[in-house]
Amino acid sequence: MEKVAHRSHLGQLFLWLLMIVELSLFYSACSAEIPVRKILNLGDCNPHVRLQKSHHNVVIDNGLIEVTIENPSGHVTGIKYMGMDNVLECGNPNSNRGYWDFVWDNSTFDKMETKHVKVIAHTDELVEISFTKNWDFRTDHGKTVPLNIDKRFIVRRGVPRVYMYGIFERQEDFPDAQMYQLRIVFKLKEDKFRFMAISDTRQGVMPRGEDRDNTRSQTLAFKEAVLMINPSNPQFRGEVDDKYQYSCENKDNKLHGWISDDDAVGFWIITPSNEFRTGGPHKQDLTSHVGPIALSMFVSTHYTGIDIDVTYKKGEAWRKAFGPVLIYLNSASSDDDCRKTLWNDAKRQLSEEIESWPYNFTRSEDLPHAGDRGEVCGQLLVRDRCVDEELMQAQSAFVGLAVPGNVGSWQTEGKGYQFWTETDYTGRFNIKNVRPGEYNLYAWVHGFIGDYKLDLNITIQPGNKVNLGTLIYDPPRNGHTLWEIGIPDRTAAEFFIPEPDPTFVNPLCLDAADKFRQYGLWDRYSDIYRHGDVVYTVGVSDYSRDWFFAHVLRNTGNITDLSTTTWQIKYNLQDVNEKGNYTLQLALAAASYAELQIRFNNLDAIQPCFTTTRIGYDNAVARHGIHGLYRLYSINIPGNRFIRGNNTIFLTQSRSHALFDAVMYDYIRLEGPAV
Repeated sequence: MEKVAHRSHLGQLFLWLLMIVELSLFYSACSAEIPVRKILNLGDCNPHVRLQKSHHNVVIDNGLIEVTIENPSGHVTGIKYMGMDNVLECGNPNSNRGYWDFVWDNSTFDKMETKHVKVIAHTDELVEISFTKNWDFRTDHGKTVPLNIDKRFIVRRGVPRVYMYGIFERQEDFPDAQMYQLRIVFKLKEDKFRFMAISDTRQGVMPRGEDRDNTRSQTLAFKEAVLMINPSNPQFRGEVDDKYQYSCENKDNKLHGWISDDDAVGFWIITPSNEFRTGGPHKQDLTSHVGPIALSMFVSTHYTGIDIDVTYKKGEAWRKAFGPVLIYLNSASSDDDCRKTLWNDAKRQLSEEIESWPYNFTRSEDLPHAGDRGEVCGQLLVRDRCVDEELMQAQSAFVGLAVPGNVGSWQTEGKGYQFWTETDYTGRFNIKNVRPGEYNLYAWVHGFIGDYKLDLNITIQPGNKVNLGTLIYDPPRNGHTLWEIGIPDRTAAEFFIPEPDPTFVNPLCLDAADKFRQYGLWDRYSDIYRHGDVVYTVGVSDYSRDWFFAHVLRNTGNITDLSTTTWQIKYNLQDVNEKGNYTLQLALAAASYAELQIRFNNLDAIQPCFTTTRIGYDNAVARHGIHGLYRLYSINIPGNRFIRGNNTIFLTQSRSHALFDAVMYDYIRLEGPAV
């Protein structure tokens, strides 16, 4: 009997081992592209990609996700995943779930509805669908944005992703137009997706869209910012919500999205390349915000205003591909810390997409594959003998290719492609995967003012590599440094950023790196400097404590009676060369409807020694951005303006038409006469 029982136990053990091996093989096959982790993407493990087309819908299904696109408008009406019949908000009309849109002349929204559908590719491995519309003057003039539209969708075998890109074209005879904003919008199921994640530090449960209604919240200084008064979830009472608090720079705007805790499902927008975004790597834009809404922003005037070129004239032909970006869905086991698991997996997927860029599966000639692109390499050094007699390596400098233009024009270039990288510790750079075309090379170096531009047009052809050798940047400099305030980094981040008013706090912005994103910091100036404006004494004051991050107006409590403010810089000169010329290097990190006037030792002088005149539209103060567009002024000052001993520079922001007329300083330096 003992032998029989022993054999029985051995048989059961064998069966258990066999089941474990079979399950292991099954999961290994189902997750061929997904390393072992606590992420679930189950179902039919690797079926062919299926396509169904009807008069009303196009449905693409790969066994992991099922995507429904309205025929022929090109609106995404449904995404089915992991038992969720639709991750998009079914209560919204078809045109308000997943869509592209343009904001053009007179702030008109165009959701870019298309008229034709074409199957570009349909294999077992992949389906690519094109939704198109050709603009017609007779029927579309004044009604829709003057563009030919081609919206593409790709679903591949075995992966829970939807890739999207668009190709837009203007012919020479199309009428003038201003195209302020281009984006993709997804509005998710509100009773499911409550947890938003933008970065490792900006994550949290969010209010519902209805909590922003005027019955539940109070609108603050502008419509985007509201104070929760009676939210559906009491935990949000007394908190501020503003979509601009969730902005980030293009170079960092690669991953963001939402999590449904009930289903342990994540919805992520992943952007593997920024080549199609405008305004350079530091241009800021929106990500996700209360709705729940997830955005893929391509073009906008946010943080630049109309200084960025979005005006298209008749006679100006234009064609550009935007994307691909992708929607990535993932799911975790419910007994895990699903938020952390899903976020970390989304970051892993981002790394995989970046490694795979440029994609080799897209079918449009407007998206060159890797072999059809080129690269540019070289080394950037800095020559500033007032800092070092030797050439200095441009460490962590930003170097990029953009449309040919003037020095620094990449900041306001809004129509072409841009390719950026950072130098290593020796100043070497390698810009890879550059589309064929003609470019200028631009750069700026942390710790040095101004912009670099190579006076050479660079032509990229498929497969070629351009070695520029050693490049030398001579930053603006007329004399040795007498004193300086700040760090030349194109932001106001190093200056004094006050604690927010406790009645206007957003918990997602409590991290030190995001402190400047809190609402109402501009009003803290009037609280802190109630008896007078900033007075900074060189050699005594500390700019991290004594130089407010934004030169704003004084809020008197009456929005129609805002007071201009004058800041002072006090310093001592033991010797003055009255016959020489001094230089004030003034670098601004932002400006909005402002005019900065500068006077030396005489505040009552009717005419300032220098004025910027009216500058800026970036609205960076209101939009919680620590910078907008960078501006540099090299101001020559005759030596007879100074005196031996104590001197004062007066900085007056003289415009007071609206609450957010302001400038942010990046860096100020007084240089002695040239030696």
